Amino acid sequence: MLLGYNTNGLAHHRLADAVRLLAEEGYESVAITLDAAALDPYDDPAVLARQTAAIRGLLDSLGLARVVETGARFLLNPRLKHDPTLMDPDPARRAVRVDFLKRAIDAATALDSGVVSFWSGILRDDAGEDQAMERLAEALRPVIDHAEGGGVRLAFEPEPGMFVDTFDRFARLDERVRHPLFDLTVDVGHVHCVERGSVAEHLKRWGARIANVHIEDMVEGVHEHLMFGEGTMDFPPIVAALREVGYAGGIHVELSRHSHAGADAARSARAFLGPLLQG
Repeated sequence: MLLGYNTNGLAHHRLADAVRLLAEEGYESVAITLDAAALDPYDDPAVLARQTAAIRGLLDSLGLARVVETGARFLLNPRLKHDPTLMDPDPARRAVRVDFLKRAIDAATALDSGVVSFWSGILRDDAGEDQAMERLAEALRPVIDHAEGGGVRLAFEPEPGMFVDTFDRFARLDERVRHPLFDLTVDVGHVHCVERGSVAEHLKRWGARIANVHIEDMVEGVHEHLMFGEGTMDFPPIVAALREVGYAGGIHVELSRHSHAGADAARSARAFLGPLLQG
């Protein structure tokens, strides 16, 4: 397993500076959240190509693994966070999110990443469960088709408050999608927040499908990403379960509201998690 950090927790840093900082702090993987100042997929294509090549070269030179994240808050709509989504009742608005995910897949290919992480979004109309699930599955088909071209693994994240918020809902979606590139991002804090039973048992159940991991502290029933030691999670069994299922990817700290603390937050997270991952 590789200790990693999501750049949404270093939002006030230049992306190259954030990558260097994480390497200096001992991180081994970077979850790059595409955003307005971080490989913006809507930038001029020539400019974007140069920026992407430079970041890939930097990651390679520092020996860092990488995944691509798509959770930018206002990249697609400056007035409403995480909008539009794959759950939008308007097909034209769903298409905006589909196009973004295709661009993220292209970014993953250019970065030699192989993994794109994303989620369903909020269901904002009164569609029934089956109708909403079919809407989501239909929106995913062109995304999966695009991923096939580069063999990019799609890591779908159940997210509290969104339509697909639990493993049970993911399982129902998975039945409709059934594709070898369609797998999971597991945020262990989210599991602690919304699922019944221990986080470790859920990890053991879904281990073969886990393509990406997010980690932070959290209080059961409260969706707030906390610094380690501020929530109610028990981390040694979580790390042990990931070892047991043979997970060998990045475990990415996700503290998107800690950018004001920057390097200090990254250092504190590393001090907490490093000894656990070293066994």
